[in-house]
Amino acid sequence: MAKYRHALPQLSDKLFLTDSGLETTLVFHDGMELPYFAAFELMRSPKGRARLRDYFRRHIAIALGSGSGFILEAPTWRASRDWAAKMKISRAELAEVNRRAIALMASLRREYESERTPMVLSGNIGPRGDGYRPDATMSAEEAEDYHAEQIGVFAETEADMVGVFTMNTVEEALGAARAAADAGMPAAISFTLETNGRLPTGETLREAVEAVDDATDGAPAYYMINCAHPTHFEAMLGAGEEWTRRVRGLRANASKRSHAELDEAKDLDDGDPAELGREYRALMRKLPRLTVLGGCCGTDHRHVEAISQACAAHAEKAARAA
Repeated sequence: MAKYRHALPQLSDKLFLTDSGLETTLVFHDGMELPYFAAFELMRSPKGRARLRDYFRRHIAIALGSGSGFILEAPTWRASRDWAAKMKISRAELAEVNRRAIALMASLRREYESERTPMVLSGNIGPRGDGYRPDATMSAEEAEDYHAEQIGVFAETEADMVGVFTMNTVEEALGAARAAADAGMPAAISFTLETNGRLPTGETLREAVEAVDDATDGAPAYYMINCAHPTHFEAMLGAGEEWTRRVRGLRANASKRSHAELDEAKDLDDGDPAELGREYRALMRKLPRLTVLGGCCGTDHRHVEAISQACAAHAEKAARAA
């Protein structure tokens, strides 16, 4: 049974951490080969599952040490039917992988959760196509049908919510939001932005958030930004604008490179963890509800720790002032 599905604790003012760049950590730090950047492949072997446990435990330790909450994002970003078909994985096996991924997250929660550090289980969903390029554009109806399969599996597990990440079109985000609402699952919708602070299809973040909210009567629990560096979008955030209160989460890239540059890169640009932490703290002044913090491409536990240290004091001060 889901523990927090009807009352997500991260909707309070408490700071919640999550993990970092899982796929780039596995590829560049661990030297693993991930077909199609699909970390869910590790769920298919005992050795892979053990590696995932170690990865999440390292991040959980940061939350336990700081007294923050923690969101356990299942390693299922690529675990949808088009990507599984490329890997010759059947729909039945895919569903089982998604279920096992939530079960793994649930076991970590049972092991580490405390009253001071609540832990939310999130079924992680990625784009149907390439997260860097909107090359698999669909209507909202097509996107709803596509994502409903994976979301439906999560709805039958202990997952408290779904995290819909790296959305690069409004239509796909809208379809996923509708599928989550139909399944009775709270959803965090996370958009990716280019170096100009806009979606790859040209919309501003404000336009994207307001379009999905308008079409769903505000169904998503909140919105996030991922797979972009803070310097790419900071100037697009209007301090005090009402829509910014809908953005609660940030999982930024370590690198200031563009998506095109990252796509072609043969090395890992892990940036400066301390600098990234300061940039997160600065964004909290423009995003007054920013409470869910983690990393994306190029980040690892060092970045999450730096972000936690930089933002904890600001979050406590804001909570006292509220």
